[in-house]
Amino acid sequence: MYILCIDCPRRCGARRTETGGRGLCLSGTLPRVARAAPHYGEEPCISGERGSGAVFFTGCNLKCVFCQNREISRGGEGEVLTVPALRDCLLRLRDKGVHNINLVTGSHYVPAIAEALEGLELGIPVVWNSSGYESVETLRRLEGLVQIYLPDLKYCRTEPARRYSAAPDYPAVAKAAIREMFRQVGPYVLDEDGLLRSGVLIRHLILPDEDLNAMDAIDFAAEEFPVGSVLFSLMSQYTPMPRLDAFPALTRRVSAEENDRLCAYFAKSGLDGYWQEPEAATTEQIPLFDGTGVTDQRSAHRNTECGVRNKDNKG
Repeated sequence: MYILCIDCPRRCGARRTETGGRGLCLSGTLPRVARAAPHYGEEPCISGERGSGAVFFTGCNLKCVFCQNREISRGGEGEVLTVPALRDCLLRLRDKGVHNINLVTGSHYVPAIAEALEGLELGIPVVWNSSGYESVETLRRLEGLVQIYLPDLKYCRTEPARRYSAAPDYPAVAKAAIREMFRQVGPYVLDEDGLLRSGVLIRHLILPDEDLNAMDAIDFAAEEFPVGSVLFSLMSQYTPMPRLDAFPALTRRVSAEENDRLCAYFAKSGLDGYWQEPEAATTEQIPLFDGTGVTDQRSAHRNTECGVRNKDNKG
Protein backbone atom coordinates (compact mmCIF):
# COMPACT_ATOMS: atom_id res chain seq x y z
CA MET A 1 0.00 0.00 0.00
CA TYR A 2 1.26 3.49 -0.80
CA ILE A 3 0.13 7.11 -0.68
CA LEU A 4 0.64 9.87 -3.24
CA CYS A 5 2.25 12.52 -1.08
CA ILE A 6 1.31 16.22 -1.16
CA ASP A 7 2.30 16.97 2.45
CA CYS A 8 5.14 19.41 1.76
CA PRO A 9 5.31 22.47 -0.52
CA ARG A 10 6.86 20.35 -3.29
CA ARG A 11 3.51 18.55 -3.65
CA CYS A 12 5.39 16.02 -5.75
CA GLY A 13 2.80 13.22 -5.56
CA ALA A 14 5.51 10.69 -4.79
CA ARG A 15 4.49 7.14 -4.02
CA ARG A 16 5.45 6.49 -0.41
CA THR A 17 5.16 3.14 1.34
CA GLU A 18 5.81 2.68 5.05
CA THR A 19 9.53 2.12 4.54
CA GLY A 20 10.43 3.84 1.28
CA GLY A 21 9.48 6.31 -1.39
CA ARG A 22 10.43 8.59 -4.21
CA GLY A 23 10.34 12.36 -4.28
CA LEU A 24 12.96 14.72 -2.92
CA CYS A 25 12.69 13.49 0.68
CA LEU A 26 13.37 9.86 -0.36
CA SER A 27 11.36 8.76 2.67
CA GLY A 28 8.65 6.32 3.56
CA THR A 29 5.66 7.25 5.69
CA LEU A 30 7.12 5.76 8.88
CA PRO A 31 9.84 7.88 10.53
CA ARG A 32 13.46 6.91 10.04
CA VAL A 33 15.55 8.12 13.00
CA ALA A 34 19.35 8.42 13.00
CA ARG A 35 19.91 9.63 16.57
CA ALA A 36 17.93 10.41 19.74
CA ALA A 37 20.10 11.89 22.47
CA PRO A 38 20.81 15.02 24.54
CA HIS A 39 22.21 17.80 22.36
CA TYR A 40 24.00 20.93 23.55
CA GLY A 41 24.43 22.89 20.32
CA GLU A 42 21.14 24.80 20.29
CA GLU A 43 20.49 28.30 21.60
CA PRO A 44 20.90 28.67 25.40
CA CYS A 45 17.15 28.83 25.99
CA ILE A 46 16.78 25.45 24.24
CA SER A 47 19.88 23.53 25.36
CA GLY A 48 20.06 24.77 28.94
CA GLU A 49 22.39 22.82 31.22
CA ARG A 50 20.98 19.32 30.66
CA GLY A 51 20.66 19.48 26.89
CA SER A 52 17.86 19.35 24.40
CA GLY A 53 16.44 15.91 23.61
CA ALA A 54 17.20 15.92 19.89
CA VAL A 55 15.60 13.35 17.61
CA PHE A 56 17.26 13.51 14.18
CA PHE A 57 15.05 12.27 11.34
CA THR A 58 16.45 11.04 8.05
CA GLY A 59 15.50 12.72 4.77
CA CYS A 60 14.71 16.29 3.72
CA ASN A 61 12.69 18.01 1.02
CA LEU A 62 15.17 20.86 0.39
CA LYS A 63 18.58 19.32 -0.47
CA CYS A 64 20.54 22.51 0.26
CA VAL A 65 23.91 22.33 -1.47
CA PHE A 66 25.66 23.39 1.75
CA CYS A 67 23.91 20.94 4.09
CA GLN A 68 26.05 19.88 7.08
CA ASN A 69 23.86 16.85 7.82
CA ARG A 70 24.14 15.41 4.32
CA GLU A 71 24.63 11.86 5.53
CA ILE A 72 21.08 11.79 6.85
CA SER A 73 19.36 14.44 4.69
CA ARG A 74 20.38 12.64 1.47
CA GLY A 75 20.63 9.05 2.55
CA GLY A 76 18.96 6.12 4.22
CA GLU A 77 20.82 6.25 7.53
CA GLY A 78 18.80 5.46 10.63
CA GLU A 79 16.17 3.03 11.76
CA VAL A 80 12.52 2.92 10.70
CA LEU A 81 10.22 3.23 13.72
CA THR A 82 6.57 2.38 14.07
CA VAL A 83 4.42 4.92 15.88
CA PRO A 84 4.56 2.96 19.21
CA ALA A 85 8.35 2.62 18.83
CA LEU A 86 8.68 6.36 18.24
CA ARG A 87 6.64 7.02 21.41
CA ASP A 88 8.96 4.74 23.37
CA CYS A 89 11.98 6.55 21.92
CA LEU A 90 10.62 9.94 23.03
CA LEU A 91 9.84 8.68 26.52
CA ARG A 92 13.32 7.17 26.97
CA LEU A 93 14.84 10.45 25.89
CA ARG A 94 12.60 12.39 28.27
CA ASP A 95 13.75 10.15 31.10
CA LYS A 96 17.36 11.23 30.54
CA GLY A 97 16.44 14.58 32.07
CA VAL A 98 16.54 16.75 28.94
CA HIS A 99 14.78 20.12 28.95
CA ASN A 100 12.63 19.38 25.89
CA ILE A 101 12.01 16.95 23.06
CA ASN A 102 13.55 18.46 19.92
CA LEU A 103 12.19 16.96 16.68
CA VAL A 104 14.75 17.81 14.00
CA THR A 105 13.66 17.88 10.34
CA GLY A 106 10.55 15.79 10.76
CA SER A 107 8.38 17.67 8.26
CA HIS A 108 8.07 14.70 5.86
CA TYR A 109 6.82 12.45 8.69
CA VAL A 110 4.15 14.72 10.18
CA PRO A 111 1.22 12.24 10.17
CA ALA A 112 3.20 9.58 12.08
CA ILE A 113 4.81 12.09 14.45
CA ALA A 114 1.45 13.71 15.22
CA GLU A 115 -0.01 10.28 15.97
CA ALA A 116 2.91 9.51 18.29
CA LEU A 117 2.47 12.78 20.19
CA GLU A 118 -1.31 12.57 20.62
CA GLY A 119 -2.11 11.75 24.22
CA LEU A 120 1.57 11.41 25.14
CA GLU A 121 2.31 12.98 28.53
CA LEU A 122 5.91 14.12 28.32
CA GLY A 123 5.88 16.88 30.94
CA ILE A 124 8.39 18.95 28.92
CA PRO A 125 7.94 21.08 25.80
CA VAL A 126 8.06 19.63 22.30
CA VAL A 127 10.25 21.59 19.87
CA TRP A 128 9.60 21.50 16.12
CA ASN A 129 13.04 22.15 14.61
CA SER A 130 12.62 22.59 10.87
CA SER A 131 13.87 24.10 7.62
CA GLY A 132 10.86 26.40 7.48
CA TYR A 133 9.89 24.94 4.09
CA GLU A 134 6.53 23.56 5.20
CA SER A 135 2.92 23.83 4.14
CA VAL A 136 0.46 25.55 6.45
CA GLU A 137 -1.99 22.67 6.07
CA THR A 138 0.57 20.15 7.31
CA LEU A 139 1.63 22.37 10.22
CA ARG A 140 -1.98 22.51 11.41
CA ARG A 141 -1.78 18.77 12.17
CA LEU A 142 0.71 19.71 14.90
CA GLU A 143 -1.45 22.32 16.61
CA GLY A 144 -1.64 21.62 20.33
CA LEU A 145 1.11 18.99 20.09
CA VAL A 146 4.08 21.34 19.68
CA GLN A 147 4.88 24.11 22.16
CA ILE A 148 8.03 25.58 20.60
CA TYR A 149 8.65 26.22 16.94
CA LEU A 150 12.30 26.53 15.86
CA PRO A 151 12.16 27.25 12.12
CA ASP A 152 14.92 28.32 9.80
CA LEU A 153 14.30 31.37 7.66
CA LYS A 154 17.02 30.50 5.18
CA TYR A 155 16.05 32.87 2.41
CA CYS A 156 14.01 36.01 1.96
CA ARG A 157 15.20 36.40 -1.62
CA THR A 158 14.22 34.19 -4.54
CA GLU A 159 17.58 33.93 -6.29
CA PRO A 160 19.64 32.34 -3.48
CA ALA A 161 16.69 30.08 -2.66
CA ARG A 162 16.65 28.86 -6.25
CA ARG A 163 20.44 28.61 -6.55
CA TYR A 164 21.23 26.86 -3.29
CA SER A 165 18.06 24.88 -2.48
CA ALA A 166 16.16 24.56 -5.78
CA ALA A 167 13.20 26.22 -4.07
CA PRO A 168 12.47 29.66 -5.55
CA ASP A 169 9.20 29.71 -3.62
CA TYR A 170 11.01 29.28 -0.29
CA PRO A 171 10.62 32.94 0.88
CA ALA A 172 6.84 32.98 0.47
CA VAL A 173 6.38 29.43 1.80
CA ALA A 174 8.56 29.91 4.89
CA LYS A 175 7.00 33.25 5.80
CA ALA A 176 3.51 31.72 5.63
CA ALA A 177 4.70 28.75 7.71
CA ILE A 178 6.22 30.99 10.40
CA ARG A 179 3.03 33.06 10.58
CA GLU A 180 1.10 29.83 11.17
CA MET A 181 3.55 28.74 13.86
CA PHE A 182 3.09 32.03 15.68
CA ARG A 183 -0.68 31.75 15.36
CA GLN A 184 -0.54 28.37 17.10
CA VAL A 185 1.75 29.17 20.05
CA GLY A 186 1.71 32.97 20.43
CA PRO A 187 4.38 35.17 22.05
CA TYR A 188 7.37 33.41 23.52
CA VAL A 189 7.48 32.48 27.22
CA LEU A 190 10.65 31.85 29.23
CA ASP A 191 10.68 30.18 32.64
CA GLU A 192 12.56 31.39 35.71
CA ASP A 193 15.71 29.65 34.49
CA GLY A 194 15.63 31.35 31.09
CA LEU A 195 14.48 28.24 29.26
CA LEU A 196 11.93 28.56 26.49
CA ARG A 197 8.59 27.02 27.41
CA SER A 198 6.60 28.08 24.35
CA GLY A 199 6.83 30.37 21.36
CA VAL A 200 8.72 30.82 18.08
CA LEU A 201 12.50 31.18 17.68
CA ILE A 202 13.41 32.05 14.08
CA ARG A 203 16.87 31.11 12.87
CA HIS A 204 18.82 32.61 10.00
CA LEU A 205 22.17 31.21 8.86
CA ILE A 206 24.34 33.93 7.33
CA LEU A 207 25.75 32.82 3.98
CA PRO A 208 28.83 34.38 2.38
CA ASP A 209 28.02 37.34 0.10
CA GLU A 210 24.35 37.30 1.15
CA ASP A 211 24.11 40.36 3.43
CA LEU A 212 20.88 41.58 1.84
CA ASN A 213 19.24 38.19 2.30
CA ALA A 214 20.15 38.26 6.01
CA MET A 215 18.90 41.83 6.41
CA ASP A 216 15.61 40.90 4.77
CA ALA A 217 15.19 38.00 7.21
CA ILE A 218 15.79 40.31 10.17
CA ASP A 219 13.38 42.89 8.73
CA PHE A 220 10.67 40.28 8.24
CA ALA A 221 10.79 39.15 11.87
CA ALA A 222 10.96 42.71 13.19
CA GLU A 223 8.11 44.02 11.03
CA GLU A 224 5.81 41.00 11.00
CA PHE A 225 5.46 40.31 14.72
CA PRO A 226 4.77 42.54 17.75
CA VAL A 227 7.80 43.76 19.64
CA GLY A 228 9.01 41.18 22.15
CA SER A 229 6.85 38.37 20.78
CA VAL A 230 9.35 36.22 18.85
CA LEU A 231 13.01 35.33 19.32
CA PHE A 232 15.55 35.54 16.50
CA SER A 233 18.88 33.76 16.16
CA LEU A 234 21.44 35.17 13.72
CA MET A 235 23.98 32.42 13.06
CA SER A 236 27.48 32.84 11.62
CA GLN A 237 28.35 29.14 11.92
CA TYR A 238 28.30 28.46 8.18
CA THR A 239 31.07 25.96 7.41
CA PRO A 240 31.95 24.94 3.83
CA MET A 241 31.22 21.33 3.02
CA PRO A 242 32.81 19.22 0.26
CA ARG A 243 31.61 19.33 -3.36
CA LEU A 244 30.89 23.06 -3.56
CA ASP A 245 33.12 23.90 -6.53
CA ALA A 246 30.07 24.95 -8.56
CA PHE A 247 29.22 27.53 -5.89
CA PRO A 248 32.37 29.60 -5.36
CA ALA A 249 30.79 31.97 -2.82
CA LEU A 250 30.10 29.03 -0.51
CA THR A 251 33.67 27.78 -0.39
CA ARG A 252 34.62 30.20 2.40
CA ARG A 253 33.33 31.02 5.86
CA VAL A 254 31.52 34.23 6.72
CA SER A 255 34.08 36.98 7.27
CA ALA A 256 34.43 38.92 10.51
CA GLU A 257 33.43 42.06 8.62
CA GLU A 258 30.24 40.48 7.29
CA ASN A 259 29.40 39.14 10.70
CA ASP A 260 30.01 42.46 12.48
CA ARG A 261 27.93 44.33 9.92
CA LEU A 262 24.96 42.01 10.25
CA CYS A 263 25.15 41.74 14.03
CA ALA A 264 25.04 45.55 14.21
CA TYR A 265 22.01 45.54 11.90
CA PHE A 266 20.34 42.92 14.10
CA ALA A 267 21.10 44.89 17.26
CA LYS A 268 19.21 47.88 15.83
CA SER A 269 16.18 45.80 14.85
CA GLY A 270 14.59 45.68 18.30
CA LEU A 271 14.35 41.88 18.15
CA ASP A 272 15.09 39.68 21.15
CA GLY A 273 17.49 36.86 20.58
CA TYR A 274 21.01 35.71 19.85
CA TRP A 275 23.93 36.13 17.50
CA GLN A 276 27.17 34.26 17.05
CA GLU A 277 30.83 35.12 16.68
CA PRO A 278 32.76 33.83 13.62
CA GLU A 279 34.49 31.24 15.82
CA ALA A 280 31.20 29.31 15.81
CA ALA A 281 31.98 28.15 12.25
CA THR A 282 33.22 24.63 13.00
CA THR A 283 31.96 21.08 12.53
CA GLU A 284 32.35 20.24 16.21
CA GLN A 285 28.64 20.44 16.99
CA ILE A 286 27.54 18.17 14.14
CA PRO A 287 26.18 15.07 15.92
CA LEU A 288 27.26 11.52 15.24
CA PHE A 289 24.39 9.88 13.37
CA ASP A 290 25.18 6.46 14.73
CA GLY A 291 21.78 5.28 15.98
CA THR A 292 22.38 6.35 19.58
CA GLY A 293 19.17 6.27 21.62
CA VAL A 294 16.87 5.14 18.82
CA THR A 295 15.96 1.78 20.36
CA ASP A 296 16.57 0.08 23.70
CA GLN A 297 19.41 -1.93 22.16
CA ARG A 298 21.09 1.12 20.68
CA SER A 299 20.66 3.01 23.96
CA ALA A 300 22.37 0.24 25.88
CA HIS A 301 25.37 -0.13 23.60
CA ARG A 302 26.13 3.41 22.40
CA ASN A 303 27.95 5.90 24.57
CA THR A 304 29.72 8.56 22.49
CA GLU A 305 31.37 11.43 24.33
CA CYS A 306 28.92 14.35 24.15
CA GLY A 307 27.62 12.86 20.88
CA VAL A 308 29.45 15.30 18.61
CA ARG A 309 32.42 15.11 16.28
CA ASN A 310 35.78 16.17 17.57
CA LYS A 311 38.39 18.09 15.60
CA ASP A 312 39.89 14.86 14.27
CA ASN A 313 36.56 13.40 13.14
CA LYS A 314 34.88 15.86 10.83
CA GLY A 315 33.00 13.29 8.83
